[in-house]
Amino acid sequence: MAVKIRLARRGRKKAATYDIVVADARAPRDGRFIEKLGTYNPNTNPATIKYDADRAFYWMMTGAQPTDTVRAMLSYRGVLYRRHLQLGVDKGAITQDVADERFSAWKDEKDAKIEGKRTGLVDAKEEARKAAFAAETKVKEARSESQRQKAAALLAANTPAPAAEEATEAPAAEATEAAAE
Repeated sequence: MAVKIRLARRGRKKAATYDIVVADARAPRDGRFIEKLGTYNPNTNPATIKYDADRAFYWMMTGAQPTDTVRAMLSYRGVLYRRHLQLGVDKGAITQDVADERFSAWKDEKDAKIEGKRTGLVDAKEEARKAAFAAETKVKEARSESQRQKAAALLAANTPAPAAEEATEAPAAEATEAAAE
């Protein structure tokens, strides 16, 4: 019997989540399976992969073939590297202690990289929010200044200047008085 590690779809339309399952290769995609190893949610950033690493390793060592997508996920989370190291131990190339040490070092580095990406995304989102708020505040201030200037111009146009009218009337009156004498 050919055994595959593959994804079984669940979730609603356009918001799918997947179960990582071990199933007979002849079984339907969402049909019968042997064991559920975990879940995969591609809708988050970075994608959420939760699974039982020991059981996935067990199935890989017993000959289960992962699909391309599941192979990428298992590689991303270190199951294929662990399998590679274990095959080296079985052949006598390295000892179990060395293999465990290499895997734990790789795992720590990978976890730090994933956490760095996650915090980088959160920081970028916060910076984008602050930049949008600053741009919105700048537009709001410009709009209010423009409205103040329009109001001042309208007020100046509707209110006559009394000092200017008296100054223009006084020389005209003096000119008419001088002409009369």
